[in-house]
Amino acid sequence: MIMETKEREFGGTVLNGFLFLFVNIVLTLASLAGIIYGIMLLAADSYGGSLGGWLLGLGLIALVASLIMWSGMMMLEPNEARVTTWFGKYSGTFAQTGFFWINPFYSTKKVSLRARNLDAEPIKVNDKTGNPIMIGLVLVWKLKDTYKALFEVDTQTMANVPAGQLGTDMRSIMNALERFVRVQSDAALRQVAGQYAYDDEDSKHNELTLRDGGDEINQQLEEKLNERLALAGIEVVEARINYLAYAPEIAAVMLRRQQASAIITAREKIVEGAVSMVKMALDKLATDNIVELDDDKKAAMVSNLLVVLCGDDSAQPVVNTGTLNH
Repeated sequence: MIMETKEREFGGTVLNGFLFLFVNIVLTLASLAGIIYGIMLLAADSYGGSLGGWLLGLGLIALVASLIMWSGMMMLEPNEARVTTWFGKYSGTFAQTGFFWINPFYSTKKVSLRARNLDAEPIKVNDKTGNPIMIGLVLVWKLKDTYKALFEVDTQTMANVPAGQLGTDMRSIMNALERFVRVQSDAALRQVAGQYAYDDEDSKHNELTLRDGGDEINQQLEEKLNERLALAGIEVVEARINYLAYAPEIAAVMLRRQQASAIITAREKIVEGAVSMVKMALDKLATDNIVELDDDKKAAMVSNLLVVLCGDDSAQPVVNTGTLNH
């Protein structure tokens, strides 16, 4: 789903910051000089009193103007941006790197466009078969649409700061967006985890599972996150499940089940190999005419070999003092 963006480039007047810094310093010094000289003329109480009043008034006006213009200075590092508003109306996003001056009556909010990590703590969810599991994710995200980030979601409330203090505080804004990402990541993770069983033993039809899904599960998780975070203008760079385990209340039982399954699988391999070795021994004895065995002796030999090959303990040799028929 493609959502229309209202973000646009800032189109107001932008001046070189260093040039305007020099001009503003000169203006500030000139206004201070005018104020001081005007006060001196007024103090003299002579012909210059009228001129002193004019100098004092103009100096004060120039000083106030210079102080206002100082607030128009702004500096941006790579992958930072300022969202500008003109008395509440969105005026565009300024993202040029360097030192600049803009009209100080523009309100600006500074945001970061750099990639950020989120290592979510494991949460308890139920998989497709109803088993409680613990699952966590690691997420790399970055801000893509500044308009949606600041005006489509309530960053002021999420930042948990008093009204009016969020304007230029980039840390509060980004922390507010991180809280939004954390909540939506939790919801997306629960949604994806509930669609799959934990492992093959929980799956009835050899379906994709959380434990062996790998890249496919991570891809679905990333898609769900992008759908949820698009509202806030956030792009998911990468999302991966980094923790997966049964919940503590069933972990011991599931561990015993896995151990039993592993033992059965191992026994099957042992029996398969033992039967193959017994068959090879009987065939070799018969082919080389080493000894002729009747059915009873073959059965005894097979029984003894299987006990030796399949037993957990080392076999104890027994010397046979009987005779064999040749």
